[in-house]
Formats: sequence, C-alpha cells, structure tokens
Amino acid sequence: MLSQSHRAIVTATVPILEQGGEALTRHFYRTLFQDYPEVLPFFNQAHQHSGDQQRALATSILMYAKHIEKLEALGPLVNTIVSKHVALRILPEHYPMVGASLLKAIREVLGAEAATDAVLEAWGAAYGQLAELLIGIEGQTYQAQAAATGGWEGARAFIVAQKRKESAEITTFVLRPADGQPVMEFQPGQYIGIRAMVDGSEQRRQYSLSAESNGRDYQISVKREPGGKMSGYLHEQVQEGDTVELFPPSGNFTLADSARPIVLISGGVGITPTLAMLGKALKSGRPIHFIHAARNGAVHAFRDQVDQLAERHANLRRYYMYAEPQDAHPAPDAVGLIDSSQLAKWLPETRDVDAYFLGPTPFMKTVKHALRELGVPEAQTHYEFFGPAAALN
Repeated sequence: MLSQSHRAIVTATVPILEQGGEALTRHFYRTLFQDYPEVLPFFNQAHQHSGDQQRALATSILMYAKHIEKLEALGPLVNTIVSKHVALRILPEHYPMVGASLLKAIREVLGAEAATDAVLEAWGAAYGQLAELLIGIEGQTYQAQAAATGGWEGARAFIVAQKRKESAEITTFVLRPADGQPVMEFQPGQYIGIRAMVDGSEQRRQYSLSAESNGRDYQISVKREPGGKMSGYLHEQVQEGDTVELFPPSGNFTLADSARPIVLISGGVGITPTLAMLGKALKSGRPIHFIHAARNGAVHAFRDQVDQLAERHANLRRYYMYAEPQDAHPAPDAVGLIDSSQLAKWLPETRDVDAYFLGPTPFMKTVKHALRELGVPEAQTHYEFFGPAAALN
C-alpha cells in the first residue's frame, strides 16, 4: 500500500528524474529485455534505437511522480496508456516483469547511496498502485470489447481480402474476419493491434484504421518504414488470402461532438486516421478544411479519393503542400514546409474550430505551435502522438 511517506519519497525523486530520467529508462529497457525476453514482441525496436520509447517512458514516469498526490490529473495520460496497452494485449502477468526491471534499473543507475532501501520500497509501492490502476481499467476494457456486438477478446484471425498500393510508400490492407462473423464498430481515428510471426519472432504493432467502420472488415494503410520489421513483412510478404491476427480497435484520438468547423491536418502517413475522420465529418454537414503535406506527389496517398469527395461535398475544402514537387504528378496548392503563415491562409476565418493533426514529430511540433500562434484554443486541438508529449512543446 502506498503510504504518505512513500509519496513524499517519490515526490523528492522528481529532480533526479528530470535530470536523468531518460538514462534511467534506457537502462530499464536493457534490463527488461535481458531478464524477460518474452516481452520483446510488445515493443517496436525501431523506437528503441531512435530513443523515442525511452523518452516517452521517462515523461510518463515524471508525470506520475509529479502528480502522485493527485492522480486524477493524470486522466488523459492514463487513458492513452490504457488504449495502447489494450491494442497490444498487455495482461496482468506482464506488470511484475516491468516492476522488477524498473526497481533494478533505479538501483543500478542511481547507486546504493541514492537508491536506498527506502527509495526502492517507495517506488515499489508507487509502481504497484499504478499497475493496479491500469490493470483494473484494462480488464474492464477487455470485457467491454468482448461483450460488444462483433467484439472479441484476445487475438482473432483475419484474412487479407485486398492489398492495394496507394503511393510509392503506402499500401492498404482490407482485413476480413476468418470466421465470417461481424466485427465491432470503431470510432474514426482509432487503431488496431496486429500480431504476426516475422522471421521466426512474434511482432505486435498498432496501425490507424483508414476507412470508416462498416461492421464487416477493417482497413489499414501502412507506410513501408526503412528497416521496419512489421511494415516490411506486410509490404513484401503478406499477400491477398493470407492470415494475420488482430486485437480489437482502441484509441482516444477521435472526433469530438461539436458544431464547430473541423480542420484535419496531416503529414505523410498521418493521413490515415484523418481519412477515416473525413468520412464521418462529411455526414455532419460541418465545414471541413482538409490539409495534407507530403514530400512529393509520388508518396501522396489518397489524393484522388479526397479530390473526388471535395467535388461532391460543398462543405469540404482541401489543400495540399509538397516539400519537393515533381512534374510527373499533379501540382500541389503550395510548395515548401507547413508553417503558421501557410496555415493562416487555409484555416477558416474563425479560429473557433476543432483541429486534429498527425504526422512526423517535426511536422506535429510546427503545427501545434502554429495553431496556438493563430489563436486556435488549445483545448480544441487534438493529436495522436506515440512519443513523449514534451517533444511537441
């Protein structure tokens, strides 16, 4: 049980975490993978090499330590963690492995003088409280998914019904349940977890759903990442008729109920969730400004689809920006990189909008700052980010 003295000790470690949290989590991951290799499928090793995973965890630990006296302030962070855990099928038995590795890393990185028995006891109790919280919410979510119409628990076999190339880098996969039964509804902006054996090892990843919910199948559109195990496997090896396993849809990056104009801003493969959002938004009749940035026309996916929607719906305006346009492809509306001056030209006259954005980290950082600079209320800006939120500030 987490006592008041435990809370005081954890709070006192915040300055240490602020200075060396990333080094601690880097050591934590090495310890976790060495002592418990069975958890490797849950982690994208590309994020490990880039440091994104370490920075994300360091930020989460710091936020937890700062708010340990008032955990309700962590609501959005907890919801994000739960959604990603559910999409990967994290179970109660995985938590003790993480807890043991965290305490071991604290002891080895900080040393016996700083990481006293009292400090380790306090962090053990704090981690236990957090684990209990997450396990409880995740358990309720698994039960709700299993009970939903078309829902299920655990992995479910899906057949690749269609595989089609959308651009030089992005390929779409339409996935239908092997049992022929319905699939659960989802909200545009959510993602699914996918599990597959790649080169003899299990891999799990999350991919945004790129088409509206229809109760029959799911659609993901995957960018071929250099060195990406799962994306390479999907692009190069998986063919129509093959089978993959999916976990139910999850995620909190969804359209809010509102009558305000909608602005959807995406960069690169970040177009996938905004594409699903666009379908739902069009039915609302609200004004929609769809803004997409790509390197060039060769890698711009779904341009024809969005153009056709714009021709049929007067409430949709679409704008494209290429960093390096090519003569072989239709021209964009602007050339260069997204910035506040360009967004100012494409946003509605009112700044009372709901803005949703997703893309590479530098792109998201620019958009986040630009929207604030242009007067869009921060509470009305929404994004999905798989790294540390501090990277966008």
